[in-house]
Amino acid sequence: MTDTARAIAMIRRLVAFDTTSALSNLALIEDVKTYLAGHGIDSRLTFDEAHGKANLYATIGPKDKGGIVLSGHTDVVPVEGQIWATDPFAVVEKDGLLYGRGTSDMKSFIAIALAFVPEFLAKPLKTPIHFAFSYDEEVGCIGVRRLLDILEKQPVKPAACIVGEPTSMKPVVAHKGKKSTRCHVHGLECHSSLAPTGVNAVEFAAEIVTYLRGMAQRKRAEGPFDPGFDPPHTTVHTGLMHGGTALNIVPKDCYFDFEFRHLPEDDPEELLGEVRDFVETKLLPEMQAIDPATGVRFEPISQIPGLDMKDDDPLTQLVMALSGANSTGKVAFGTEAGLFQQVGIPTIVCGPGDIAQAHQPDEYLTLAQFEAGAAFLGAVIDDLCTGGPAHG
Repeated sequence: MTDTARAIAMIRRLVAFDTTSALSNLALIEDVKTYLAGHGIDSRLTFDEAHGKANLYATIGPKDKGGIVLSGHTDVVPVEGQIWATDPFAVVEKDGLLYGRGTSDMKSFIAIALAFVPEFLAKPLKTPIHFAFSYDEEVGCIGVRRLLDILEKQPVKPAACIVGEPTSMKPVVAHKGKKSTRCHVHGLECHSSLAPTGVNAVEFAAEIVTYLRGMAQRKRAEGPFDPGFDPPHTTVHTGLMHGGTALNIVPKDCYFDFEFRHLPEDDPEELLGEVRDFVETKLLPEMQAIDPATGVRFEPISQIPGLDMKDDDPLTQLVMALSGANSTGKVAFGTEAGLFQQVGIPTIVCGPGDIAQAHQPDEYLTLAQFEAGAAFLGAVIDDLCTGGPAHG
C-alpha cells in the first residue's frame, strides 16, 4: 500500500468511529492503541472519572529528550439537525474532496500522523515524536488537561507541540481565549396579577444580558484591537436562556449561558468581575429589598486560555520552514494549544483543512490539503533525524 493510500485508509478508519462528544471515544482509542502496539509502540491512557473516555499518549524515539508532540482531539461535534448528502461516518471521496464528520476537524491530522508510523520507525530519530490524542476538546478542552497534568511533572517534558487543527497548513501563533459562564438568577414567585410584590428572575436576567450586550458593543467600539484576529477585538455573547413556568406566574428562577472570547491581552476574570459588580451594585439591592433570599450566582462552565507565540520563536520559525509558509496567522477559535503553552510547552497550531468546513454538514477535506499535511509531517520526520534546535 502506498503512503497516500495508507493515510487515506486511516482517515476512513478513524471517521468510522462516532466519537461525538456526548459519546465515548474508547473504541477509537483502543483501536489506535492496538495499531501502535502492532508496531511495537506502547501507549499510555488517561481516563475521565467514569472511565468512559480516554486520552492516548505514545512516544517514538529516544525517551531522554524533549521532542515534538503531534496533538489532536478525537471527539467531533454532533450531526443531528444537519442534512448530509452522505453518511457522515463513512468517508466518501468525490471531486477531489474527502467528505465525512471529522475530516477537517480534525481526524485527518491524527490519521496522517498514524499512517507515518512506519516512516518514524524506519528513520534514525535523534529526538522523539509524541502522539497526544485527547477527548472532549469540543466541549471545553476538558480531556487534555488530565494528560497535561502528567506531562508537566515528567522529568523530561516535550520541548514543543504542534496542534493539528485545520489552518489550511498556515502556522497559527495566537488564538483567543474563551471563558464560558452560567448565570443563575433566583427571584420570588407570585401570581402575575401581583407582579410588583415578586422578583421576576427572567426580567433581572434580561438586565444582565443587556449589560453583557453593552460590553460587547463597547469592545467593538473601543477595543483593545488586534488586527491579526477576525473580529479584531474581544467578543461577548449570550447563547442560551431558560426561565419561567407559566405566563401568569412571576418566574422564580432563570439561568443563561454567556461567553467571552477574549484577546490574549484581555483578562477574562476582569471581564467577569465587571459583570459581578453590575449585579452587586445595581440589581441585588433592588431584588433583596423585596426578598433578602433572592440572588444571583455565577457558575463556571469552561475556560480555555489563549495562545500567544511570537513570530521569532524557534518553533514558529521551524514550522514555517517545514510547512513552506511565508507568514503566520491568528484565529478567533480556541484550541488546546493554549493549555500546552500554559504548562511550559511552546505550541503552534498548524494542520490540514479549513475551519470554515468544521462543524458543517458535508464537512470535507480537500485532497490538496491532505497532501500538504502529509508533506509537512514528512518534513517533520526529516527534521527530527537532524535534531533541530526547536526540540532538542
